[in-house]
Amino acid sequence: MEGKHLFKKLIFISLIFSLLSGCWSAKELTDLAIVSAMGIEKSGDDYILTVQIINPGDIAGKTQTTRVAVSTYSIKGRSIFEAIRKLSKHAPRKLYFAHLRLVVIGKELAKEGISKALELMSRDHEFRTDFYLLVSKKNTPSEILNVLTPIEKNPSNKVFNTIEVSYKNWAPTARVNLDELINKLTATGNNPVLTGIIIEGNKNISGSLENVESIPSSANLMLDNLAIFQDEKLVGWLDQEESKGYNYITDNVINTVAVLDWQDGNITLEFTNSSTKVTVVNSGNNRPKIMVDVFPEAQIGEVQADIDLTKEEIIKEVEQVTNERGHKVLTDVIKKAQNLQTDIFGFGEAIHRADPKTWNKLEEKWNEEGFPELEVEINFQTTIRRLGTTNESFLNEMEGK
Repeated sequence: MEGKHLFKKLIFISLIFSLLSGCWSAKELTDLAIVSAMGIEKSGDDYILTVQIINPGDIAGKTQTTRVAVSTYSIKGRSIFEAIRKLSKHAPRKLYFAHLRLVVIGKELAKEGISKALELMSRDHEFRTDFYLLVSKKNTPSEILNVLTPIEKNPSNKVFNTIEVSYKNWAPTARVNLDELINKLTATGNNPVLTGIIIEGNKNISGSLENVESIPSSANLMLDNLAIFQDEKLVGWLDQEESKGYNYITDNVINTVAVLDWQDGNITLEFTNSSTKVTVVNSGNNRPKIMVDVFPEAQIGEVQADIDLTKEEIIKEVEQVTNERGHKVLTDVIKKAQNLQTDIFGFGEAIHRADPKTWNKLEEKWNEEGFPELEVEINFQTTIRRLGTTNESFLNEMEGK
């Protein structure tokens, strides 16, 4: 019996302690300013920090309002941490970063080096690491974060979702979170890339309600192509085709399209299920050589040319033209990266894994000497799997009338 009573007492005490533990460190929502986006730029030795804060009532409300759904605040500080604390002079609540969606880095800061600006975010427990990082190509981060967007009341959600959609369906962009960026910065033989962002249109009214009340909007946030870094510093930009080439080499193409010139018109191919294999081999002179094998599958998406897709030899010809174009795109982006002396493909990392002894000899001057002189062989091998619901375009029938 005593054992039974003791067991009951233990259960009772456990229940009491569970109630006492509660949420002693919880923060009330009404005491917090939820930060959805952050911009970081440099002014002399100081950082300029811009935060975009959600106005909860206007985000959730279904009725029309003359208030905007977000507010922005900017301030200077010798460090990011100091700037955050100094913002308490302006923001009516404590800044809360657990729901951060975007960090926009200024172009000039990116040229100077981004690692110091990332230190707080990697250290502070309040920052999760699933937000995306971007580089503002033509505008300041504060200008980017002041743009109001249609459809999405929260501009940072709009950009975050655009990154997701573009990455899955287009290919010249990259979705990079904090963990991935730090891994690239600390890795040997691999340099980071970040997607660029610009304001397209009239930025003078981009932050007013007028911008979202007109069709089309006078100013929009638009993803640009890829910014490439050597270690922590921005050294150049890829164009659209080069950005696609980068994603093919790094096996990050989920879905994209390409328009091929064909006689009197063009053919649009949709690429799916692309896979890439990077292999390190010996070039024969005791130097490593990289083999890049890319195997995209494609289907005919649109035909605006006189072509008979029922003939196997024609399909083979389309595949050949596609492969030649793919080979050129990949060759061009590799040459550009070699000219800028930055291995953004992780070729050095591949050599490190395959042949540590050789890598030890190359590592010290990899970006300056080893990578620019690296021999890379490309094999781009497309397979057209589907032709769509018709073998011949109705346009050809119309021309034959």
